[in-house]
Parts: sequence; C-alpha cells; structure tokens
Amino acid sequence: MKRRLLAGALAATMALSMTACGSGGGSTDTQGSGSSDGSPTTLNLILRAGAYADVIKECLPKFEEEHNVKCEVQELSESDLYSGIALDAINQKGSYDLCMVDGSWMAEFTENGVLANLSDLGYELDDDIIPATTSICYVGDDVYLAPYYGNVTVLMLNKENVKAAGYTADTIESLDDVLAVCEKAKADGKKGFIYRGDSQNNTVVDFLPILLSYGGWVIDDSNKPTVNTQEFKDAMNFYLKLIATGEAQVKDDLIASVDTGAGTMGIGWPGWYTPTADSAADYIALSGAVSKGGETHNANVYGIWTIGIPANSQNQELAAGLLTYLMDKDVQKSTVDKGGVPCRYSSLQDPEILKTYPQYEVVCKALEGGVYRPVIAEWTQFYTILGTEMDNIINGVKTVDQGLADAQSQLETLMAG
Repeated sequence: MKRRLLAGALAATMALSMTACGSGGGSTDTQGSGSSDGSPTTLNLILRAGAYADVIKECLPKFEEEHNVKCEVQELSESDLYSGIALDAINQKGSYDLCMVDGSWMAEFTENGVLANLSDLGYELDDDIIPATTSICYVGDDVYLAPYYGNVTVLMLNKENVKAAGYTADTIESLDDVLAVCEKAKADGKKGFIYRGDSQNNTVVDFLPILLSYGGWVIDDSNKPTVNTQEFKDAMNFYLKLIATGEAQVKDDLIASVDTGAGTMGIGWPGWYTPTADSAADYIALSGAVSKGGETHNANVYGIWTIGIPANSQNQELAAGLLTYLMDKDVQKSTVDKGGVPCRYSSLQDPEILKTYPQYEVVCKALEGGVYRPVIAEWTQFYTILGTEMDNIINGVKTVDQGLADAQSQLETLMAG
C-alpha cells in the first residue's frame, strides 16, 4: 500500500533525511542574512490549503520585512500535503523549511526522522496554549510540533430547522436530541443529518464523535483494535438511523446545505464556517452523552493543524524564528478576525474577541476536552480498512456485526505486522 511504501522508503533513508540541528536561535530575533548579493533568503512553506494556510499567509509580510526573507507557500489538500512532506523527507537536502502536520501523522513522521527537534532549535511550548492540544507534540521531553490551528469537531446546525423541531442550540444535550431534530426535519421534507462519505478518512472521522459518546474507541491502551465491541456496534446502529434522515455530501455542499436550511446538521470544523449572530447556521460541541442526563464522555475529535520544521530543511534556525513568530500569542490573536482559531486561552477567552465571535467559547471548551485520533504509524492504513468496512455497512453490503468483525480481523493483522 502507498503508506507502507512511503514508510519503507523513509525508514531506509532515515540517515539521509536527518541534518544536524542548528545551535541557538529559534527566537523572533533570528535574522535572515539573505543571499550573498543581499537578496532575501527564501523559506519554503508547505501548508494545508484553506483557512489554515490563509491565516499564516496574512502574518508573513511583517516577518519577511524584518528578516530579509521571502516566503514561498505551497497549499495542498490533506492527502497531497502528507505525501509531499513524506516524499521530500527522503531527500538529503529538503525542499521545505516549515510544514503543517496533522496530529495523526506524528507517530509515523517522528518514527522516520521527518521532523526536526524544536527544543534543540530553542523553541518550547508555553502555558497559554491549551494543555490537551500539546499531547502529541512531544517525543519524551522534546518538542517536535506546535499546535497552530485549533480545529476540533463541532456539530453544525441550521438555526431555523432546529427551532422548528422545538430546540435551540443550548437545549441540544444528547445524541437523542440530535436524532429527534433530524427526524423532524426529514418529516418536514428537508434533509436531516448530512455526512461525508466521499473517502474512508471522512467516513471514519465524522463517526468518531458518535463512537466516543457511546464510550467506545478504535484502539485500546495497547494499540489493539477495539472495533468489534458492543460500544462500537451500538454507536454504528445509532449512526445508521441518524444518516438515514439525510444523505452523504462533500464538504462544500454540506456547509451550503446546512447554511441554506436544505440540510439540518452535520459534523463540521471551525475552519469551515464562521457563524455570527445573523448567520443562518451555528455550531455547538457535542455533549458526549447518548441520552439526556446520561453518562458523558469527551466526544470532540481534534483535527488540529500543527506546524513543524522538516529535519532536512536547509534553513532550520531561520525557520525556527518563523515558527516562533507564528506561535506568538499576539500574532495568533491577530488572526482571529481572519478566520484563525488559536489553541490559546488568551485568544479564545478574550472578552473583546468573544463579543464578536461568541462561538470561540464553544471551541475553547471543545479543545480542552478533545481527543486526538490514534497516534500510530499505521493510522492511514487503519482508517482505510475501517472506512471501507463502514462503507460496506452503510451501503447494505454487510450487516453491522459482519462488517465490524471483518474490520477487526483485518486491523488485528495490520497492528500485529
């Protein structure tokens, strides 16, 4: 498989893809000396396309001017970003100086020496950053990534459709409430729950908040698959009822559907949509309870985009200066009105920001109680297997019991190998 080939190539060339870490530096005082003729030094950034890259680009001109630097930005889809970073890591001299990394890639990238040690470059995380968001940023005591964009699953909803079902955003307290709203919308001739079924990754990730609410997860503390369990079966059976009220749509159509009221609810991310008091749509954090008054669980899944420095960057010290600048609390606060979602209390709890963007109170709570997808090197293969079997269940090819049993068997083989 593609990931296995990438990992094999990375492991075989790990020594070549590592460069000696620069000493000192890492602060915003780092100066770009420019080329020998005085022209700016070029830093190459490989980023996740969308709001995630947009807010970084807004911050670059000041750094470029102060440090005689020119930043070239490459914006890619999630899958192309992963491949671009992984394949370039094979080269002794890397093409990139700063990269955006999904938390689920952390284990694979650090296992294969893709990322530079930020602690060695003088960067450390500060206590204004929400602690739970930093849990995958370390290897031992050393920092390898910084949590930049606080993406976390939220429940997008159309206000009028929710109101028509006798609810408000504040009174949706359980999965049972979510189902009731979506069933009422369907009865009224509208779409209820909109889900993304366009890839195995999206199929799995959209489902994870439901699974967590049922007290289930995909692996245990020993990284053994926990798919063929009662919690997973119960969550899957509920999910089938929920998605039967709506239909599968791609991301942009899902957003438009909920915004116009053609659809009612869907799992979304803060980076997709910025609600205001006058907007037709809003979002909330799932409570983590199946029924009102029932047991609650952390049910918010992180999609945090972190930033790091490739180990084979040719400009590590200057890149560390850029990373430190981008992670500065005041610089990050300045991105909020451009769609930024910092993982910082100073931004998400700022009274002035909350006056304009009250939804960041929801985001802050979701980030405080969020859950990262499994930090395992096999995650890409894992979700491909699981998503394929979930598709089989959703499309009626297999029963819940058969599909999850088949997924469990395949995943056990994967994790044992």
